[in-house]
Amino acid sequence: MTTTAHLPAGGTSTSPTTRQLWTRGRGILLVLAVLVVAGIVMAAARSANNGPLDPRSPSAYGAKAVAEVLGDHGVDTRTVTTLDAATSALGPDTTLLVAVPDLLTKDQTRSLRDAVSETGSNLVLLAPDVSTGALAPGVASDTTPAFEDTAEPACALPAAERAGDAGTTGIRYRVTARDADSCYLSDGLPTLVRLPSDTATETGGDTVVVGSPAFLTNERLAEHGNASLALGLLGSRPDLVWYIPSLADVAEAGPAGEDQDGMAEVSSLLPAAWQWAVLQLLIAAAVAAFWRGRRFGPLVTEPLPVVVRASETTEGRARLYHAARARDRAAEALRGATRLRLAPLTGVPAARAHSADALLPAVATRIGDPARAAALQELLFGPPPGDDAALVSLADRLDALEREVSRP
Repeated sequence: MTTTAHLPAGGTSTSPTTRQLWTRGRGILLVLAVLVVAGIVMAAARSANNGPLDPRSPSAYGAKAVAEVLGDHGVDTRTVTTLDAATSALGPDTTLLVAVPDLLTKDQTRSLRDAVSETGSNLVLLAPDVSTGALAPGVASDTTPAFEDTAEPACALPAAERAGDAGTTGIRYRVTARDADSCYLSDGLPTLVRLPSDTATETGGDTVVVGSPAFLTNERLAEHGNASLALGLLGSRPDLVWYIPSLADVAEAGPAGEDQDGMAEVSSLLPAAWQWAVLQLLIAAAVAAFWRGRRFGPLVTEPLPVVVRASETTEGRARLYHAARARDRAAEALRGATRLRLAPLTGVPAARAHSADALLPAVATRIGDPARAAALQELLFGPPPGDDAALVSLADRLDALEREVSRP
């Protein structure tokens, strides 16, 4: 017996080719590539002279203007982004400004404090909170911030007296250190504190804690007495080291596990906008994949392009079953085909050919031996064979049963 099937003229496979897949997906790949390149370029541009409080940045929240004012008064500003670079640049004629002190790890804070003490440098901390006590002994941040835009000096610090009103209000501090200057009060608590050299450290210079960095930004430097205060705090010595902690700086702090807050500090350096941007890109990629992905529907019969003998088809399927050791599937295929052929010979409708209650009595009656119903149950609806020999035996017994039922 043979089965013959031919493709209609011009018929081809419905499976997409590699070229078709590339044609469909190249647009998405191009868009993703452009987004990745744009992200890299923007990140590089942002990290290069465009960050907040960066003395090289001309943006509203940068600090290029104050660096130029200091330069006009003979102060050389050097920007660093690692603790090693900051500590190596310290000296008795140096003022060290730490832009975001709370990004430093505990080990970095300890190293910075020791370096300032040894070199006698002045230290200016912008809006420290959790790191205040470690870098400025006797000063602790208050839990309630100040909400005023500016405040009056209300202290004897010369730099504050010359400046007058300034935008230092932000974090408020509680001071227990002796001889400290507490300036720019908000509800009785200062937003600027100066610890003299004999109070902050044994041999170091002055330590100044400011509750807000707003007075140093390009946007607000010209307001009130901000420029005068910046010049008084940062221009007392000829060299200014402007330290901005960075990702590379945190990485140099040591391997994971040396500081429990390491991962939190690294994540805090990542702008929130970029986290949302990455999330949006992932959602867009998922939507695009769902939109352009291949949709699997019901199976479609595809005409064979050649004549295939039934025996070859049977042998090929048998080899697949054998390779997969799928004796259960092979046995069910043999039993199912036998049941379908026995049904019309015994007067059972084809729709009930696989019902034991309908088929077994009819077959037993056909062969004239009702006592064989139990044996027929095991043969036609029994469990799968345990090995290949049992499968061959099952096939022989099914063939013998079919011949017996077919006899007139």
